[in-house]
Amino acid sequence: MPPIARNQVRRSKERARYDRADVHAVLDAGFLAHVGFCVDAQPFVIPMLYARDGDDVLLHGSIASRLMRGLADGIPACISVSHVDALVLARSHFHHSANYRSVVCFGTARVVDDVAEKAAALARFVDAILPGRAAESRPSDRNELAATLLLRFTIDDASAKVREGGPRDDPADRDLAHWAGVVPLQTRYAAPIAADDCTAPLPASVRRVIANDGADT
Repeated sequence: MPPIARNQVRRSKERARYDRADVHAVLDAGFLAHVGFCVDAQPFVIPMLYARDGDDVLLHGSIASRLMRGLADGIPACISVSHVDALVLARSHFHHSANYRSVVCFGTARVVDDVAEKAAALARFVDAILPGRAAESRPSDRNELAATLLLRFTIDDASAKVREGGPRDDPADRDLAHWAGVVPLQTRYAAPIAADDCTAPLPASVRRVIANDGADT
């Protein structure tokens, strides 16, 4: 995804990533995006669940949503996803920072009307949040599909930006008696809590994800 005017990183250019695989990796590491667009000259930024499907990003919402309808009209939009990996503590206030991975994608969305494609995409959403979960739960029925607006956002241009490593202290500050370094951040799953009326055993998808995170059952 070569840089052009709208996706070129201008600040801290050395952190820019334009390789398709890097963009996909940041998208695949999450499932919550912030979607920005304008309707009648009013800008909106809304948090939305998403799933990547090739070079497209799948979005969904209620057919009654005015904002979703605005996106469905094919207006230019921007999708942003970010992950904070660590706090970076420097000897000076100015050089405090964070290690992160982020991506900004530009493009337009189109409505998916085909019933089979829509059902498959919603199953993909479920598996994007928790791999294997779609097979453990009921697929969307006709009424649910009719009530859902599914959008396929095609990524025309994108760029990723990544900061890694420790603080960039000024040489004159390196002898100061202040601690400097990196404090890693992690998002972990805790022990699952069953619904009050649920008697089914813990499914394999949940067992896998908490085992990988070391959570207690």
